[in-house]
Amino acid sequence: MSDSTLPSLPVSDRPDVAARLREALLGASFTADGLLELLGAPAYAALARSETVPALRATRGDTPLEALVRLFLLQQPVAHARVADVLPVDACLESGWLVRVGGASDDVAATVDVRPYGGPGGEDWFIVSDLGCAVGGAGGIGSRDEGVVLGVGGASTTLAGITVRTPVSSALDVGTGSGIQALHAAQHATRVTATDLNPRALHITALTLALSGAPAADLREGSLFAPLKDDETYDLIVSNPPFVISPGARLTYRDGGMGGDDLCRSIVQGAGERLNEGGFAQFLANWQHVAGEDWQDRLRSWVPRGCDAWIVQREVQDITQYAELWLRDAGDHRGDAAEYQARYDAWLDEFEARKVKAVGFGWITLRRTSAAVPSITVEEWPHPVEQPLGDTVRAHFARLDYLRARDDAGLLEDHFRLVAEVVQEQVGLPGAEDPEHVVLRQHRGMRRATQVDTVGAGFAGVCDGSLSAGRILDAIAQLMGEDPVMLRDRTPAQIRLLVEQGFLEPAR
Repeated sequence: MSDSTLPSLPVSDRPDVAARLREALLGASFTADGLLELLGAPAYAALARSETVPALRATRGDTPLEALVRLFLLQQPVAHARVADVLPVDACLESGWLVRVGGASDDVAATVDVRPYGGPGGEDWFIVSDLGCAVGGAGGIGSRDEGVVLGVGGASTTLAGITVRTPVSSALDVGTGSGIQALHAAQHATRVTATDLNPRALHITALTLALSGAPAADLREGSLFAPLKDDETYDLIVSNPPFVISPGARLTYRDGGMGGDDLCRSIVQGAGERLNEGGFAQFLANWQHVAGEDWQDRLRSWVPRGCDAWIVQREVQDITQYAELWLRDAGDHRGDAAEYQARYDAWLDEFEARKVKAVGFGWITLRRTSAAVPSITVEEWPHPVEQPLGDTVRAHFARLDYLRARDDAGLLEDHFRLVAEVVQEQVGLPGAEDPEHVVLRQHRGMRRATQVDTVGAGFAGVCDGSLSAGRILDAIAQLMGEDPVMLRDRTPAQIRLLVEQGFLEPAR
């Protein structure tokens, strides 16, 4: 790997300088909230799309915060004198956060992008990345060097949002990149290990953690799980891997370098033996939709032994959309037209050779279990959800445990509650005496909707924890003139589905 076109990074062994720089940035309100107030919502949102013109227009003044935005976010040289009273400039120059530019003008420039990032508990964090690369994922990158390290993109924040955030002893971030997942994990894990094939990424992760005031992580160079010892296991494994299915491995941050979706399959299959009992492994991934093959069966085959799994496909793109997305990500559409066409052809050749018709994107969560028969759920859910979803993910697996431990008789003995903010909708023709069907809809978490029959709607409507499921069904049978025994026999499957999908919860 060559970093020849990339600037030198700040040294990572000067925590004292990082701490002083952090204090200075916070003192000048160089935070997510401070930027929003300074720039206004449109310019702030444009930055997240890698568009800098609105922010440049909003920072024409002479305040310290405007100078810092221009220096660390917009890659503009700033006069030494402008920041001398704000930053520890000499220490930053000595340790490589800043460099002198412009000869006699005595300007200084940043060597890395430093982007404020608000933590889930209101923490003020800073994500370090290569210049012009603060926003990861299909936004067009500032460098085509294979070792470039991107900052925070939609994939990064998605993974951070779905991750289960219970206190754990050990966490592993595979393919750490700029370190955002390791930074999140450091808030609830006693020990954090981070791996990456790219040594530049490990260096930047160290800078991100130090500048954010987080504990240092155990950083290890190598591919996926290769840097780990044979007996090392973890309570939490997270990875936003280089999941892009591409012909070759041009860009380390996105291209796995294995054929097709083999990298995603390898990381999912390899996680099982690295998890402690009850531990979670959570990934973002891409997978191929191959002609003549069920995509759900393909993903079920990835799940390692001894693990429950919940796999959610969030989006599907045909092969032309997919190729164009990632060609734009690399900025190829702005280069030579013949070269762009050749790369596009190569991408389609690769897909045709593998009989790939489309590519799916989504989330994969594993949980290590001692259950005799693990549960594997593979579903498509392209609809809006409410982030963060970590508690929703944890609750999903807790419900699996509950349902696995109860036969139908036990289920009917239990008491249930309708989950908060579930509403009932009746759908039918205007003026009709009875609705055509009834829908239960969640307004939190996955925001699911499910159609229920009259019994299911009536059952859910009276579940307040006071009566057992069996007694509720007996009352419904009496109201409807049905045989209570037959109703008890046919309804548990519907109750199980409502519990599994989070509409009902046991009233403990």
